[in-house]
Amino acid sequence: MSRRLAIFPLGGAVLFPGMHLPLHIFEPRYRAMVSEALARDQRIGMIQPSGPGEPPPLYSIGCIGRIAEVEALDDGRFNLILSGESRFRVARELEVPTLFRQVEAELIDEDDDEPTALAPSERAALESEARAFADALGYAVEWDAVSTLDDATLVHGIAQIAPFDIASKQALLEAATLPERSELTIQLMQFFRRAAPQGDARPH
Repeated sequence: MSRRLAIFPLGGAVLFPGMHLPLHIFEPRYRAMVSEALARDQRIGMIQPSGPGEPPPLYSIGCIGRIAEVEALDDGRFNLILSGESRFRVARELEVPTLFRQVEAELIDEDDDEPTALAPSERAALESEARAFADALGYAVEWDAVSTLDDATLVHGIAQIAPFDIASKQALLEAATLPERSELTIQLMQFFRRAAPQGDARPH
Protein backbone atom coordinates (compact mmCIF):
# COMPACT_ATOMS: atom_id res chain seq x y z
CA MET A 1 0.00 0.00 0.00
CA SER A 2 1.42 3.39 -0.97
CA ARG A 3 0.46 6.95 -0.14
CA ARG A 4 1.59 10.52 -0.66
CA LEU A 5 3.38 11.72 2.45
CA ALA A 6 4.88 15.03 3.56
CA ILE A 7 8.23 14.35 5.19
CA PHE A 8 10.22 16.03 7.92
CA PRO A 9 13.92 15.08 7.45
CA LEU A 10 15.08 16.06 10.92
CA GLY A 11 18.52 14.85 11.90
CA GLY A 12 18.70 13.31 15.37
CA ALA A 13 14.96 12.65 15.75
CA VAL A 14 13.95 9.01 15.19
CA LEU A 15 10.34 8.00 15.81
CA PHE A 16 9.24 4.40 16.42
CA PRO A 17 5.74 2.91 16.09
CA GLY A 18 3.72 3.34 19.27
CA MET A 19 6.07 5.98 20.68
CA HIS A 20 5.77 9.76 21.06
CA LEU A 21 8.05 12.54 19.85
CA PRO A 22 7.76 16.20 20.92
CA LEU A 23 8.66 18.75 18.24
CA HIS A 24 9.00 22.52 18.08
CA ILE A 25 8.25 23.73 14.54
CA PHE A 26 9.65 27.13 13.62
CA GLU A 27 10.97 27.06 10.03
CA PRO A 28 8.45 28.50 7.53
CA ARG A 29 8.49 25.42 5.28
CA TYR A 30 7.70 23.10 8.15
CA ARG A 31 5.10 25.45 9.57
CA ALA A 32 3.43 25.16 6.15
CA MET A 33 3.80 21.37 6.34
CA VAL A 34 2.08 21.23 9.73
CA SER A 35 -0.73 23.52 8.57
CA GLU A 36 -1.39 21.27 5.58
CA ALA A 37 -1.21 18.11 7.67
CA LEU A 38 -3.70 19.53 10.18
CA ALA A 39 -6.08 20.36 7.34
CA ARG A 40 -5.69 16.92 5.78
CA ASP A 41 -5.00 13.77 7.83
CA GLN A 42 -2.68 14.91 10.66
CA ARG A 43 0.15 12.67 9.38
CA ILE A 44 3.82 13.56 8.88
CA GLY A 45 6.64 11.27 7.81
CA MET A 46 9.65 11.47 10.12
CA ILE A 47 12.83 10.40 8.34
CA GLN A 48 16.56 10.82 8.81
CA PRO A 49 18.80 12.63 6.34
CA SER A 50 21.52 10.19 5.29
CA GLY A 51 24.13 12.87 4.56
CA PRO A 52 24.74 16.57 4.00
CA GLY A 53 23.29 18.58 1.16
CA GLU A 54 20.38 20.84 0.30
CA PRO A 55 18.11 19.09 0.07
CA PRO A 56 19.85 16.30 1.99
CA PRO A 57 19.63 12.69 0.79
CA LEU A 58 17.32 10.47 2.83
CA TYR A 59 17.43 7.06 4.41
CA SER A 60 14.94 4.73 2.78
CA ILE A 61 12.88 3.96 5.91
CA GLY A 62 11.11 6.32 8.31
CA CYS A 63 8.05 6.35 10.55
CA ILE A 64 4.67 7.99 10.05
CA GLY A 65 3.67 10.20 12.96
CA ARG A 66 0.13 11.34 13.72
CA ILE A 67 -0.20 14.78 15.29
CA ALA A 68 -1.62 13.74 18.66
CA GLU A 69 -1.29 17.15 20.33
CA VAL A 70 -0.72 20.59 18.87
CA GLU A 71 -0.18 24.06 20.31
CA ALA A 72 -0.35 26.84 17.72
CA LEU A 73 1.66 29.85 18.91
CA ASP A 74 0.78 33.44 18.05
CA ASP A 75 3.85 33.92 15.84
CA GLY A 76 3.02 30.92 13.62
CA ARG A 77 5.23 28.36 15.33
CA PHE A 78 3.88 25.03 16.59
CA ASN A 79 4.57 22.72 19.49
CA LEU A 80 3.60 19.17 18.53
CA ILE A 81 3.56 15.69 19.93
CA LEU A 82 3.72 13.05 17.22
CA SER A 83 2.44 9.54 17.86
CA GLY A 84 4.30 6.91 15.83
CA GLU A 85 1.99 4.77 13.71
CA SER A 86 3.87 2.65 11.18
CA ARG A 87 7.14 2.43 9.35
CA PHE A 88 7.32 3.41 5.71
CA ARG A 89 9.73 2.96 2.83
CA VAL A 90 10.40 5.78 0.37
CA ALA A 91 9.41 4.60 -3.10
CA ARG A 92 10.31 7.89 -4.78
CA GLU A 93 10.45 11.59 -4.06
CA LEU A 94 7.73 13.64 -5.74
CA GLU A 95 8.14 16.88 -7.64
CA VAL A 96 5.91 19.27 -5.74
CA PRO A 97 5.37 23.04 -5.56
CA THR A 98 5.31 23.05 -1.76
CA LEU A 99 8.19 24.36 0.33
CA PHE A 100 8.37 21.01 2.12
CA ARG A 101 9.32 17.71 0.53
CA GLN A 102 6.85 14.94 -0.27
CA VAL A 103 7.35 11.30 -1.20
CA GLU A 104 5.44 8.32 -2.42
CA ALA A 105 5.65 6.10 0.64
CA GLU A 106 5.07 2.36 0.85
CA LEU A 107 3.65 1.45 4.23
CA ILE A 108 5.39 -1.41 6.00
CA ASP A 109 2.64 -3.53 7.53
CA GLU A 110 3.97 -4.76 10.85
CA ASP A 111 1.44 -7.60 10.69
CA ASP A 112 3.43 -8.97 7.77
CA ASP A 113 6.51 -9.36 9.94
CA GLU A 114 7.05 -12.95 11.07
CA PRO A 115 7.09 -13.41 13.96
CA THR A 116 5.50 -10.33 15.55
CA ALA A 117 6.07 -11.33 19.18
CA LEU A 118 9.07 -12.40 21.21
CA ALA A 119 9.65 -15.90 22.50
CA PRO A 120 9.71 -16.09 26.32
CA SER A 121 13.50 -16.53 26.26
CA GLU A 122 13.89 -13.47 24.01
CA ARG A 123 11.68 -11.38 26.30
CA ALA A 124 13.63 -12.53 29.38
CA ALA A 125 16.97 -11.68 27.73
CA LEU A 126 15.72 -8.22 26.76
CA GLU A 127 14.43 -7.42 30.25
CA SER A 128 17.63 -8.72 31.87
CA GLU A 129 19.88 -6.56 29.72
CA ALA A 130 17.55 -3.57 30.13
CA ARG A 131 17.98 -3.84 33.92
CA ALA A 132 21.76 -3.92 33.62
CA PHE A 133 21.70 -1.03 31.17
CA ALA A 134 19.44 1.10 33.37
CA ASP A 135 21.61 0.38 36.41
CA ALA A 136 24.75 1.39 34.50
CA LEU A 137 23.17 4.68 33.44
CA GLY A 138 21.68 5.37 36.85
CA TYR A 139 18.07 5.31 35.64
CA ALA A 140 15.24 4.62 38.08
CA VAL A 141 12.75 2.28 36.39
CA GLU A 142 9.42 0.87 37.58
CA TRP A 143 10.15 -2.71 36.59
CA ASP A 144 6.73 -3.97 37.67
CA ALA A 145 5.22 -1.62 35.10
CA VAL A 146 7.77 -2.67 32.49
CA SER A 147 6.78 -6.31 32.91
CA THR A 148 3.21 -5.46 31.87
CA LEU A 149 4.23 -3.87 28.55
CA ASP A 150 3.63 -5.80 25.35
CA ASP A 151 6.73 -6.86 23.43
CA ALA A 152 6.57 -4.16 20.74
CA THR A 153 6.08 -1.36 23.28
CA LEU A 154 9.05 -2.56 25.32
CA VAL A 155 11.39 -2.89 22.33
CA HIS A 156 10.33 0.39 20.75
CA GLY A 157 10.35 2.20 24.09
CA ILE A 158 13.97 1.27 24.72
CA ALA A 159 14.90 2.14 21.15
CA GLN A 160 13.22 5.54 21.43
CA ILE A 161 14.62 6.72 24.78
CA ALA A 162 18.01 5.01 25.06
CA PRO A 163 20.99 7.29 24.34
CA PHE A 164 22.11 5.31 21.30
CA ASP A 165 23.69 7.21 18.42
CA ILE A 166 21.48 8.06 15.46
CA ALA A 167 23.01 5.43 13.17
CA SER A 168 22.14 2.78 15.75
CA LYS A 169 18.58 4.04 16.09
CA GLN A 170 18.18 4.06 12.32
CA ALA A 171 19.41 0.45 12.21
CA LEU A 172 16.80 -0.46 14.82
CA LEU A 173 14.06 1.21 12.80
CA GLU A 174 15.14 -0.70 9.69
CA ALA A 175 15.27 -4.12 11.37
CA ALA A 176 12.67 -6.25 9.57
CA THR A 177 11.05 -8.09 12.49
CA LEU A 178 10.44 -7.46 16.16
CA PRO A 179 12.76 -10.30 17.30
CA GLU A 180 15.54 -8.88 15.10
CA ARG A 181 14.92 -5.43 16.58
CA SER A 182 14.99 -6.90 20.09
CA GLU A 183 18.28 -8.75 19.48
CA LEU A 184 19.89 -5.62 18.05
CA THR A 185 18.60 -3.60 21.03
CA ILE A 186 20.28 -6.08 23.39
CA GLN A 187 23.55 -5.85 21.45
CA LEU A 188 23.46 -2.05 21.50
CA MET A 189 22.71 -1.92 25.24
CA GLN A 190 25.62 -4.27 25.90
CA PHE A 191 27.97 -2.26 23.70
CA PHE A 192 27.05 1.14 25.15
CA ARG A 193 27.06 -0.18 28.72
CA ARG A 194 30.49 -1.78 28.41
CA ALA A 195 32.01 1.07 26.40
CA ALA A 196 30.97 3.77 28.86
CA PRO A 197 33.68 4.70 31.40
CA GLN A 198 32.73 3.89 34.96
CA GLY A 199 30.77 6.80 36.43
CA ASP A 200 30.30 8.40 33.01
CA ALA A 201 27.58 6.20 31.55
CA ARG A 202 24.81 8.70 32.17
CA PRO A 203 24.30 10.89 29.08
CA HIS A 204 24.99 14.62 29.53
